[in-house]
Amino acid sequence: MNSKQRFKRLVMHGLPDRVLRDYWAVPEIDKRLLKHYGLETRDALLDKLDIDFRYIDGPRYAGPPLAKHGDGSEDDIWGVPRHTIFTGEGEFRGSYKAVTVHPLKECKTVDEVLKYQKWPSPDWYDYSPIAEQCETCGDRVATFMGDRLNRIAQLKPAMYLRGVDQILIDMRRKSNDVFVAVRDKIREFYCEYLRRILKAARGKIDVIVTGDDFGTQNGLFCQVEVWRKNLMPGFKEFVQISKAAGVPVMHHSCGSIRPIIGDMIECGLDILNPIQPLVYDMDHAGLKAEYGSRLIFHGGVSLQGPLRFGSPAEVKEEVKRLCTETLGMGGGYIACTAHNIQADTRTENVAALFEAYEQFSAY
Repeated sequence: MNSKQRFKRLVMHGLPDRVLRDYWAVPEIDKRLLKHYGLETRDALLDKLDIDFRYIDGPRYAGPPLAKHGDGSEDDIWGVPRHTIFTGEGEFRGSYKAVTVHPLKECKTVDEVLKYQKWPSPDWYDYSPIAEQCETCGDRVATFMGDRLNRIAQLKPAMYLRGVDQILIDMRRKSNDVFVAVRDKIREFYCEYLRRILKAARGKIDVIVTGDDFGTQNGLFCQVEVWRKNLMPGFKEFVQISKAAGVPVMHHSCGSIRPIIGDMIECGLDILNPIQPLVYDMDHAGLKAEYGSRLIFHGGVSLQGPLRFGSPAEVKEEVKRLCTETLGMGGGYIACTAHNIQADTRTENVAALFEAYEQFSAY
């Protein structure tokens, strides 16, 4: 059974020959694993690890040049400046892009929001490479997710534009017209962007990944009723656009989101990622018992547990538990970490992770 066949059986809630495997890691981990295994390319690494998913680049940006600023920061597609921050030292050195300014933070009216000069357009992208990108995936699962700064979402781009605190205040106000204006501009962009991606793919994309963090480690960012009113309709629209094209959907949300998982399933969601461990009310066995017949789980391997702080043997024990006792028991699971493996993770623990996938994935 190849990866596409395995995935098709999975989304039909059948039992494939083994647990599917995915790989999420920062580029620094890629480089160390290539050296560890004596390989030259990332594709060769994914083949060696027998990873079922291949993430395509998607549409090519062809819009106006994104601004670069004197402090070294650069705008993302929303006009949000970001500065590269470096962490760690030596082989554990990593980097990420941090927001320096929230350009809509001081807006008081809908008119100010609508007059913002840096709203992106779906016309800024060349969608023609997508079908060919999918073809290069061969019998692996052709997956579109986008990068972290341009992922189909509502709340996260709004946080970048207004600031986390301000957008959450906006959303909860009785008169939340500023929130609605920001959200609707984002939603309109991503709906059309997604439609064009699916059209250009000509049926060759196997799964769409949306990404919007709805939870903290202690609970939702907002009350369930606020989420249902303000974010659920757009979430459902993204899912249904993809499902109308015959493409299943996986959604990424960090944090404790159990109160809305049933709503997400009602919207048509197929796969939930990352099932973050060590957060409130997201115990894997309980989630499997409650939702396992209707939802596929992706992720679950903690970045705050043995992979980061334990031994290779402890890493393998965690994978065994996930694959055979909780999320993977009886099918319905894609083995992966709960986020990108970070640069401060020891190589021997990462190697143990993939050895464990091989050891404990058979059904």
